[in-house]
Amino acid sequence: MLLLYKIVTALLMPAGFTILCLLCGLILRRRFFLWLGFLALLLFSMPVASDALMRVLEGQSGRVPVSSISKADAIVVLSGMIEPVEGASLGEWGDAVDRFEGGIELFRAGKAPAIVFTRGQLPWKPDLIPEGELLSKRALLLQLPPKSIRLTAKAGNTADEALATARLLGVGKGAGKKIILVTSAYHMRRSLLLFEKAGFDVVPFRVDFQVFDKSRLTVLHFLPSAGALVQSEKALHELVGWLFYWGKSQLGLGERVV
Repeated sequence: MLLLYKIVTALLMPAGFTILCLLCGLILRRRFFLWLGFLALLLFSMPVASDALMRVLEGQSGRVPVSSISKADAIVVLSGMIEPVEGASLGEWGDAVDRFEGGIELFRAGKAPAIVFTRGQLPWKPDLIPEGELLSKRALLLQLPPKSIRLTAKAGNTADEALATARLLGVGKGAGKKIILVTSAYHMRRSLLLFEKAGFDVVPFRVDFQVFDKSRLTVLHFLPSAGALVQSEKALHELVGWLFYWGKSQLGLGERVV
């Protein structure tokens, strides 16, 4: 199901949509589809469009001070920051390393007695070590107390992470839990929805901001670039994911904590 969801989502993204339009245009011999694909690719390759999409998701322009965060039962750090590299026993950091650093900073500030890492692992990559296990080892290297580090069961996506964390911390057994949720700013909207649905009282801590340039618009913001296209796809993927789970919640669908 997860693989099918990712395939369908990929086809809705600018690159996939453009390829579909080109195929339709060539097969049906209709210039309309060719132009539609070209315009979609052009639009989402512009920094002005990709930045606007990302700002909708991030919601705020920067981090809140750690000192302003209220105390909670646990700090939950979502996976998605380590790349498996041959010869690197703990993997190598990806773009979202701020998630780990943000969680460590909160813990050292005494915001919670425990820090939870999720065992993120894609179903079609069963041979890879779940990310949370690598993060816990990195946390031990930073002298965090072993008893304060907790790991969830394996999780294939954010929805799985929310349910696995709820089971780990005992949510749904008559006890409410307050957590500080640490993830990328653009990923927080969907994560907040899923963790609140899982029964948590959530304090969001956004990190890994993608848009921070507040300079005035110039001609450069309208010139297509590969980086802008990547950012547009990242933002659209999150919007589609949020809409999907929001729709499920409105219909009362989805797995519950047991």
